[in-house]
Amino acid sequence: MNRTILLIALAAAPLAAPAQPAAAQPATAPVEFREVTEVYAADGVVEAVRQSTVAAQIAGRIVELRADVGDRVAKGQVLARIDEREAAQVVASNEAQIARATADLANARSNLERNRKLFEKQYVSQAAVDRSQAEFDAAAAALAAAKAGTGAATAARSYTVIAAPFSGVIAERSVQLGEMAQPGRPVFTMFDPSDLRVAVSVPEDVIARVGTGARGASAELPALAKTVPARSVTVLPAADARTHTKLVRLDLPDGDATKGAYPGMFARAQFATGSARKLLIPGRAVAYRSEVAGAYVVTAAGEIRFRQLRLGEKTADGEIEVLAGLSAGERVALDPVAALSALKQAAVGK
Repeated sequence: MNRTILLIALAAAPLAAPAQPAAAQPATAPVEFREVTEVYAADGVVEAVRQSTVAAQIAGRIVELRADVGDRVAKGQVLARIDEREAAQVVASNEAQIARATADLANARSNLERNRKLFEKQYVSQAAVDRSQAEFDAAAAALAAAKAGTGAATAARSYTVIAAPFSGVIAERSVQLGEMAQPGRPVFTMFDPSDLRVAVSVPEDVIARVGTGARGASAELPALAKTVPARSVTVLPAADARTHTKLVRLDLPDGDATKGAYPGMFARAQFATGSARKLLIPGRAVAYRSEVAGAYVVTAAGEIRFRQLRLGEKTADGEIEVLAGLSAGERVALDPVAALSALKQAAVGK
């Protein structure tokens, strides 16, 4: 009888709810003031220190192209050839003129020497000697002019071969095979990829803090996900009258540090201008909800609250300045996703 009553009582008793697992507390980091280096950033572009537009020096038809965009060429390497037949004819004509002038000079010398001997024997007058001397001088001048013309023609003939002025990369080809080249018309544009720099415009009131040393100056190349230190910094002496800015150039290191960079690439120059005491949190602790930035604050009691923040600049080591929304001594979750999950579990547990 007692056993039956016990079984009925157990069956009628409500089942106890299973215990909810405690939400794991996310890892946190303190909100604290620290001395950080102040950085001035300016947007600019990558430039080649050595960049050249190779142009034709004589007129003629392009008969050969040996390089194209993207090719690496060595100094002195032939890039293109211009039809040299006309230039060769000019050289041949000038060489014939030299031969004629040489013969005329030899004849004038013989006449001068003969008239001098005849003058000594008083067979000819002084006027005849003077006339022979003038003819000799004219023949010598004609020979010199012919030689000069041949030198110019030979130089013009050498201009039919367009060669690379330095080792580099072809950035642009401006002509097609068969087109007419004209003096001054660009044929190729090339640059040296081993010697690059970043050019930025800096306001006049910041120039004094930027200085001309390379210490603390770097260039960020977002397309390559790299930040490289500057070898040197050069501030051009003249300012733009419209923008009141000066052009500043940061020479970049060569080698693997700038591999893949090219002229025209976007770059951001960063200059260390001093130090300041700022309230900082790790950059990965910031959570973005649409256009709102915030962080999950974890109290000493373990409560988690989302706090909207007004943020400042990001430091070089990945921390972000907090302008409003947090106080020194508070702690923020390092993983916003884990903090949100813990917050939802705590809400379900209630």
